[in-house]
Amino acid sequence: MDMPVLPEATGRSPLRNERMSTAKVECNACPVLCQISEGRTGACDRYANREGVLVRVDPVLLLRRELATETPALVPFARPAAEPAAAGAEPDWNGDLLHADEVFVTGVGSSTTYPDYKPAPFIVASKAQGVDMVTVVTEGIFSYCSFKVKIDTDRFLGAEQANVRYKGEVVGHVTTAEYGSQMLSLGGVHHLTGGSKKEGRMTVELMQLLGNKKPVECVIDGGAGMVIQAGRAPIVNGVEEKRMRVGCGSAAIGIFARQLYGQADEVVVVDDHITGVLTEHQAGRCLDMPSSGIQMRGRKSTPGRYFQVANPGNGWGGTDIDDPLSIIEGWEEGVARPGLRLLMTSTTGEHAQWYVLDDALRPVEQEMPAEVRRIVERIGENCEPSLCSVLFLGGAGGSLRAGVTENPVLLTRAIKRALVNVTCGGAPAYVWPGGGITVMADVLRMPDNSFGTVPTPAIVAPIEFSMRREDYQALGGHMEHVFSLEQALARGAWQNDGAPLARRWLRMDEANPWPLGRPPMLG
Repeated sequence: MDMPVLPEATGRSPLRNERMSTAKVECNACPVLCQISEGRTGACDRYANREGVLVRVDPVLLLRRELATETPALVPFARPAAEPAAAGAEPDWNGDLLHADEVFVTGVGSSTTYPDYKPAPFIVASKAQGVDMVTVVTEGIFSYCSFKVKIDTDRFLGAEQANVRYKGEVVGHVTTAEYGSQMLSLGGVHHLTGGSKKEGRMTVELMQLLGNKKPVECVIDGGAGMVIQAGRAPIVNGVEEKRMRVGCGSAAIGIFARQLYGQADEVVVVDDHITGVLTEHQAGRCLDMPSSGIQMRGRKSTPGRYFQVANPGNGWGGTDIDDPLSIIEGWEEGVARPGLRLLMTSTTGEHAQWYVLDDALRPVEQEMPAEVRRIVERIGENCEPSLCSVLFLGGAGGSLRAGVTENPVLLTRAIKRALVNVTCGGAPAYVWPGGGITVMADVLRMPDNSFGTVPTPAIVAPIEFSMRREDYQALGGHMEHVFSLEQALARGAWQNDGAPLARRWLRMDEANPWPLGRPPMLG
């Protein structure tokens, strides 16, 4: 493919193969080892050959701790002195505040440690609040990785363990539902490398799009079609979701029981999980509400709480019903009475109907009283907006750890002892307990376009390890490759050979803690 307009060269030394044309450069950033012709990019579109020099197409991303609203979100880190600023352009930061309390080098655009014996491209020494620090920065090539997707909806998406497909290929599965949300597990090593070549390509394509906060259209076997995007409302079978339920039917009964008391003689909150019935529920008993004589379908759990009143679906409360009266078997004579007022609502308040029993104890729909409508609207008010959340989950294996120290297990132990802070593109990462370094990060808190791919196939994602300099030395770090923050910004990575660094800076997300800030780093 034709080479796009490139930022400054990263200056990686070209590798040569005796059987390779002298006009080509071999890239060793991943196991594919592309032989790149002049003016073209490699298979991953991340490296290119410019005049016989291997260059990084995308710049290294640097975070600046700057909260001023007038600071542009993404600008060149420094403009050459001879180059005039464009009319009306924001002035570039000139590096006067060049210390770790202000600047953090991320793994985005930093390059890799492949073929795994090399130290990380950036091992940066700096001071944070007067403490000598080291941050080891790299782009990890992850085969053992996946995305866990939380979809706020009561709609039936698909049976647990059902396959999720992207462009016809299986890329994951439905996993256990959580409170008010359906959960997907997408990607993973078995889909990346354990199936056909097409399955691997589609899996890595989907993962890159999801990680970079782009919309992805998926279909679940025997279930729904949907569009998911981090930070956006899910679109299920062409309908954009609006609300995440306030609670199950039983919880909704308890939350709003006092407000409903005196306004209705019976309330049923329809839910695929637990349907609540007010007069039978402990909340109704505490309010001394008399029994309504209602007889419900489903399996009674505890008083006022019913399982399996209907099948899962896209109707009321995540069930397959459109008529809420279909879950009522009847009314007990001598207990139920004509004129009894019945409210039936879903867990989000999106469905609600008001009935009054006639002389034959048949519910007759009537106009809902204003005060009851206000309570139903309050149920909706307490529902948070429906969103998709996307978490990156990856195992930082041998190559990443070898880029930090010659004895990788010491890094693992230091992380478990909270001596090392792990971030992904500067965003906080949760490190799972147990063996290895399994990290999880919210892609919304990472910089845009943090994720790349290599055609092995695998995901490329940024990761940074920050610690006190003395702790880095104690775990056998590559001390001979440590260089100052000023040097990093002047010349780039250790294998840069002195070429100028292509770099951009980004204002730190105010929701993220500063990577070199409080515990475990500085007590």
